This record gives sequence, C-alpha cells and structure tokens, in this order.
Amino acid sequence: MNKYYTRACNFYYGTASKILVKKKKSIPLNGYNFISFDKIEIIHRKKSKIINLKDISKLPNILKNKVKRDLKNLKKKKTFKKLNLSNIPVLMGIINLTPDSFSDGGLYNNKKLSIKHVNNLLLSGAKILDIGGESTRPGAIDINPKKEWDRIKFILKFLKNKKSFISLDTRKSFVMEKASNIKIDLINDVSGLSYDPQTINYLKKTNKPFVIHHMKGTPRNMQIRPSYKNILLDIYDFFETKLKYLRKQGIKHNNIILDPGIGFGKNLKHNITLLKNISIFHSLGLPVMLGLSRKRFIKDISKEYDTKIRIGGTISSCIQAYLQGVQILRVHDVKEINQAFKVFKELQN
Repeated sequence: MNKYYTRACNFYYGTASKILVKKKKSIPLNGYNFISFDKIEIIHRKKSKIINLKDISKLPNILKNKVKRDLKNLKKKKTFKKLNLSNIPVLMGIINLTPDSFSDGGLYNNKKLSIKHVNNLLLSGAKILDIGGESTRPGAIDINPKKEWDRIKFILKFLKNKKSFISLDTRKSFVMEKASNIKIDLINDVSGLSYDPQTINYLKKTNKPFVIHHMKGTPRNMQIRPSYKNILLDIYDFFETKLKYLRKQGIKHNNIILDPGIGFGKNLKHNITLLKNISIFHSLGLPVMLGLSRKRFIKDISKEYDTKIRIGGTISSCIQAYLQGVQILRVHDVKEINQAFKVFKELQN
C-alpha cells in the first residue's frame, strides 16, 4: 500500500498572512495567523507534487481523507504543559556543564560561572533552560551516570525555587530520577528514549513531558557515513513508529516535542534537506524543536567565512526554521537570537 505524507508550503507572514487568513485565502499554521499557507506538497517515496488547497477535493478518496487528517494537525493550535507556544520561537538556553562539549565545554564548570550563565540566559529571554552533564558531540564516549549527576546537581538545586522551565538533557534514567527529586519539567533525551531501557518506565511512572529526538547511531559513531533512503520520510516514520510504541506502553499524554536531530547522524545534505522541508513534521500534530546553534553544518556551508561561535549562521538557520513554524529553538546565544527575531518580526508587520 502506498504511503503519502503532507507538507505545508507556500507560506505567508506577518500582516500579509493575517489579511489572507481573514479572507480565508490561506490557512494558519499551528493556529498562528501570522504564519499561514495556501499549498501543500503531497509526498510519496517515488514522487511528490504541490497542489493548491482548493484542489484537495479533486484527490482520490483515500488520499483526500489522509490529507484532510494531516491538515487538521497542521491547522490546530499546539499546546504544551507550562509552555506558551503562542509567541514563537520559544528559546531554550543551553547549559552545558561538561568539560568537552563541542562549542562551550569547560566554560561553565565551576559554581560561580554556572550561576552567572544561568542568570544571563534568563535575563536574555530564555523560556527553557536545558541542563546537561554529558557531551553528545560526534565522537563522544559515555560517562558514568553518577559522574554526570555530580556535574549538574548544584545548578538544579540553585534553580529549585526559581520560576523557570527546566529541561534535563540526559540519556540516563538514574540522572532523571535524581533530578526529579529536585525539580524538572522536561526530559530531553538525544537517544530518542532508546539508550536506557528504564527510561520508558520512568516516563510512565512520572508522566513527565519529554522530547523525542532522532539520532542515527550513537554519539561515538553517528557521523561515520550516515545514510538514509529518504531523510525526511525516514525520520517522519521514526517519529510515527515511536509514538505508536509509546501509546502502547501506556503514555497517553501529548506533552511531547519532536526534534529531528540536526547534526545527529546527518551529513550536510541531510541537514539542508531537513531545514528546507522541516514543516513536514507539523502534520504529526506535536510541537517541533530544533538545535541549530553553532553546529558543524554552518561551517560546512560558510567554509572560509566560518567563525568560532557561528552567530550569523545560527541566526539565519533559526529564521529559516521559524519561517516554517518551528516552535522551539535550542541555542547558546539567547540574547542575540532574541534580538534577531524582534527585528525580523517587526519588519514583517
């Protein structure tokens, strides 16, 4: 049986979008009238075609029904426990308490520097703080769960009484359990919940919101010749299969975020394809998150114009994600990204 996928495309923004939505000439993406679309791409593994929304009625019945189901997910307003997704992008500030993360390893390892970093992120407009004690950069090796916990427990205790949304960047149920005794709002497991078999039991027991992250392989080997039949559809199928599995395991809530995992088992071509077509994942009906900050693909594109913190490439790729309705962006330079979006959105209106 042929399987088809629906991707929203031909977007409008700002004032122009609001006018078209009011005239019912475009459909708001994820319930936002400031981003809307009037065409969809219907994708099959062998071919694809872009059609106007008005032509959906001309499709064969089975395909038409499938597209209409996807359109419901594309149109509906996404919600998430304790997060306001009505003003996107929501910025997730990165707190790497590691000696070896690819960009900022070792910068915030002592208590004074880590507290200063946290306060700077909050003052700069970070709505989520993502705290990690293990590097998952390409080539990284696993560390002992207790060692990972020892790196992050101080900052979690510091944040216990602050009004902040805390994301825990870990693959280990031991660390999750320890953190839950203090305060945690979200589990961000880059392994796609597959590293530790006890993670599913933890999520069932606690009912914690979580991220389904896509990574091909492990940090140690993920960048060794990664390959896909079709990067977009393979990852879409991965999410769909994982969601079905989680439902069967008894996880019924919708406080789930999807992260296609830019740079995690992807080469430059894979990353570019994902960024150009990221709106396909909205038809799964859940919020989408991307980690683009300072990543290798920026260097691969910019070549001789690469810089240490890659702020230009980070901003441009974040705007590309926003233009397709991505709700959450995981970034290092929160103030600069916030500045870029304030200016960009003002110019759209």
